[in-house]
Amino acid sequence: MDYPHRLIEGVFLRRYKRFLVDVLIDGVEITAHIANTGAMTACTAPRAPVRLSKSDNPKRKLAYSVEQIRVQGRWIVVNSARPNAVVAEGIAAGRVPELSGYPILKREQRLGDSRVDIFLEDGERRAWVEVKNATLRQGDALRFPDAVTARGTRHVRELARVVDEHTRAVLFFHVGHEGGSWVEAAADIDPEYAEALQQAVGHGVEVLAYRADIDDRRLELGASLPVRITTPTP
Repeated sequence: MDYPHRLIEGVFLRRYKRFLVDVLIDGVEITAHIANTGAMTACTAPRAPVRLSKSDNPKRKLAYSVEQIRVQGRWIVVNSARPNAVVAEGIAAGRVPELSGYPILKREQRLGDSRVDIFLEDGERRAWVEVKNATLRQGDALRFPDAVTARGTRHVRELARVVDEHTRAVLFFHVGHEGGSWVEAAADIDPEYAEALQQAVGHGVEVLAYRADIDDRRLELGASLPVRITTPTP
């Protein structure tokens, strides 16, 4: 996924009102939008370097959007609107061998009470793919979620309900962090999500994780990472 323009360098100051971030660009303080509904745990630090995109739309209230932030020497994708496009592009380009061979790819398709990010089809063969952006790094683990997510738990349960001999269901972790070695559910943060994931895997839901290659011009899928499915702590 190419950014429309090369990203602009800045310095993180503060996040507030959920979607607003104050940053310095060339010594001038501005307010930027951040498309991230999560807690962004461990994804901010005082005076951290940030990369921003700038919209050409004169009707936008805030021209700048925070795309990436660098914490402890690692870039993190914090614009949660980007991973779906990166994963869809990667699948279409054949970068995900586990999901090759589907000539039809559709985005944002309804499944039960939810919309699933990607739908793949080849005749009777179908695959539903839900994308999550894993950015919480603790040691060598990349963990999801970083806060309680009733919506994420619902998505996992929806996937478990559709698995049959012709229909695959895949939870795809887009690892938007340059650090870490494997992906796991954060059972201590949201035990209900971790339990739902474990049950879904038992029903045949597949779990994949691929790290994004991150720079100031584009994002694309890189190497796959192992996923550890653990039992939630009582």
